[in-house]
Amino acid sequence: MSVVLYGSQSTASLVVHWLLLELGIEHELHQLDFDRREQKSADYLALNPAGRVPTLVLDGQVLTESAAIAMHLADLHPAAGLAPLPGSPARGDYYRWICFCVYTLMPAYRAWFYPDEPAGEANVAEVKQRARLQLEAAWQQMADHLQAHGPYVLGERASVVDFLLTMLMRWSRNMPRPTDQWPVLAAHAARMKARPAFAEVYRREGITDWR
Repeated sequence: MSVVLYGSQSTASLVVHWLLLELGIEHELHQLDFDRREQKSADYLALNPAGRVPTLVLDGQVLTESAAIAMHLADLHPAAGLAPLPGSPARGDYYRWICFCVYTLMPAYRAWFYPDEPAGEANVAEVKQRARLQLEAAWQQMADHLQAHGPYVLGERASVVDFLLTMLMRWSRNMPRPTDQWPVLAAHAARMKARPAFAEVYRREGITDWR
């Protein structure tokens, strides 16, 4: 199998890189330099017209969107147990929480990190405040869920949801209320960060914060 990942340090490609290591999938890594806008180069746009990461080229098939790639990798390696069986009640919960990450957390983070995009420079402060409130409400919802149904999002076993969620918790590390301030979220992150593949993805990407 030929596997090539295009990503960049500390972006949404982290969860895909982490899962490739977790699943023991041999791959080639191309880290794009965002400061040089390599993600907007003609060569990369020919591969991914959105000009974002990650992009995974799997035996010639071009895959984009971090959550979609993560779910596909889990389905390609069912023995790892990172996704419930299709059609099972747990699979429904799995889809629910993946979509929570994609539709609730990720757009709010986008607004926090790029507040000029939705409403212009004049409204940056208001956009960031609304994004912060949305994120904190969402993290409270997840904390309540883990308190009642944990230790992982789907119960006793880690799934792709937990990998995606951990990456998103890391994104809060410099916010006014990072997820580590919720004890149940901090405990969840600690369990995920204890996995050997987490240390390895940090080593390969040269990341040193939020250990």
